[in-house]
This record gives sequence, structure tokens and C-alpha cells, in this order.
Amino acid sequence: MLIVKEVYLCHRINHKKRKMKKNLRNILVLAMGLMTTVVFAQDWNVDSRTRIDMSGDNDKMVTNQRATLGATWGGSDWGVNVSSDVNYMLGSGEASMSIYEAYASTDLMGYASVTAGRQALNYGSGALISSNDWAADRTTWDGMTFGLNLDMADITLGYASYNGGAEGEENTGNMYLNASGEFSGWNVNVLYMTEEGATASENAATGIDISGELMGASISASMNTDFNEGEMMDLGVSYAVNDDMTANVGMTTYGDVAFSMAGTNMSGGLAGSGQLGYLTANDEDLSIGVTYTMAGVNLGATMHMITNTEVEAYERDVMEISLAYSLNDNSSLGVKYATDATGDVDTKYTWLTLTVRP
Repeated sequence: MLIVKEVYLCHRINHKKRKMKKNLRNILVLAMGLMTTVVFAQDWNVDSRTRIDMSGDNDKMVTNQRATLGATWGGSDWGVNVSSDVNYMLGSGEASMSIYEAYASTDLMGYASVTAGRQALNYGSGALISSNDWAADRTTWDGMTFGLNLDMADITLGYASYNGGAEGEENTGNMYLNASGEFSGWNVNVLYMTEEGATASENAATGIDISGELMGASISASMNTDFNEGEMMDLGVSYAVNDDMTANVGMTTYGDVAFSMAGTNMSGGLAGSGQLGYLTANDEDLSIGVTYTMAGVNLGATMHMITNTEVEAYERDVMEISLAYSLNDNSSLGVKYATDATGDVDTKYTWLTLTVRP
């Protein structure tokens, strides 16, 4: 019986080693291919982020490393961009590599531009479409976008659709129209988004964002509706106390239906996105915060006081504190601490992030 167990353990160890070698081989092949293209590229970029997650009360210490290598080629009326992410969790012994962005752009006779491929998109407040840069696997859009060259506003039309040809199979994908511009000193962004497929909603998702300055204060408003007719409205005011300090006050309200969009900067809550994220139906969030910047040091503190219009006894308090320091022109170190208290449940989050950009 002992011999059988030893043989089984040896087999498992050898299998794990073969799997690790296979993963490493695939990563090296992709990395060599990308490095070869970088040599001939007109421009290239590198981004490295190391994040240590120390959340919870059990001395948690999970370290994730993400390195991004990108290359760009182009001319006066065309361009090609390719970038790849390598993700590695310290202590796991395994790494993964994936294409982050891969797209080509060209001019359409001076009237518009078209971009096809995998793209990271961010529009308006990011409540409907954003790249979720906090996560290891960031959100990208596989499809085509058309940018119209208009003087009055920047208008972009995006479309992605897929059908494998199986009997009765429906197209799956999304379409969006985004328009942004400055009117009388106010920045306006309007986003309209639909989806198609067997589980697609008949409703469109819409977002309207307005920001500007009034009597020395910066004012912003964001009104959003998701595919399930959930509503979220956000109002914010920030005022520069002096050259180094800014005070912020905000109010976010939700309708009778919970608002949520997958893969955005806000999806996943504190654990998944590093920020408060989407709340539940009928929630109201009053936030008060302050930011301070001096000599490469950025300090921020925000208190969220959340209530619910339908549940009188419901109270939730979330506190976020962040400190970042620019080590030099190419790297920065930041720490963020958050507490989330609902009733007798108090959850703590801590992240330490090192970012390097050559």
C-alpha cells in the first residue's frame, strides 16, 4: 500500500511539473514573439504593477504581479497596436499570459476612422463601459469602432457580433454610441448601449455625464440606466481649499431596481474593484472626502454613509484612506486601507501597490 501511495505521489508531482513546463513554454513563445515585434515597432511601452492584498483578519498576504508589454506601428493615417499581460501570483508557481489589446486603425477618406480588434474602452464616468484596470484580467471590447470627424462633438460608434452558424443560433454582442463635447464650458458625455443574444435584454443602457466649474467649485453629475432598467444617479462637488488640498462631497442614489454592469471599474465591490462599487436597490450614499498633494505625496480620505429608503434600520459605513508616493519619475508606491461596517459585521481591506513605467 505504501509503494502505491509513493507511485501516485510521484505521478502527481511529475504531472504538475509537466504542466508548469508547458505553461512556461507557452509564455516564453508568446513573449519571444512579442519581443521580436517590439524591436521593429515605432513605439513601445511597458507597465508593471505588483499588488499585495492584506485584507481580512487572518494575516492574509497574497501578492499578484502584472506586467504589460505593448508595441505600436503607424503612419499618418493608419496604426497597429498590440499589448500583452503576464500575470503571476507569488508562491503559486504558475503564470498566465494573454493578449490585452490587439487592434488596427485606419482613416476613412478623411471623414472618419475605423478601429478593429480587441480594445480597452472607457467612456464617461465608467459606470457602463470601462476597462476595470484594478483586476488582473482587464475588460476589453472585441469588435469594431468608428470615429466620426465632426467639429461639434466626438462621436464614436462601436459594434461587436458573433454567430457560429449553428442551427437556431442567435447573434451575441453589443452596440454602443458615444458622443462627447464641450458646450459653454461644460463637458458632456452621452452613451447609448444595447446587447443582443438569447439572454439579451430588450432595454438599452444609457449614461449621461456632465461636469464643469461654477463659482470656483467643480461640479459633476452622472445619470445611468442599465439593461434591467436599474437606475443610478451620482452628484459631486469638489472645492480647492488651497493649492494642495481639495474637499469633496457627493451623493449617489439608486432606484427600485438594483443597478449593475459587468466588467466595469465598479463591478465586484471593494474586493473586486478596490472601490465601493455598485450598491443595492434604494440605497443612498452620502460621501465626504479630502485629498492632499505635496512634494510627490498624495493623501486621500473618504467617508461613505449609506442608508436605504425602504429599510429604515439599514446603515452601512465605508471608510477609504489612501496614501501614494512618487519614488521617482518612473515608479510610485501606494497603500489603500478600507473598512466596511454593516451592523455588527466589520470587514477590513488593505492593498499595497508598486507601479513601474519605464
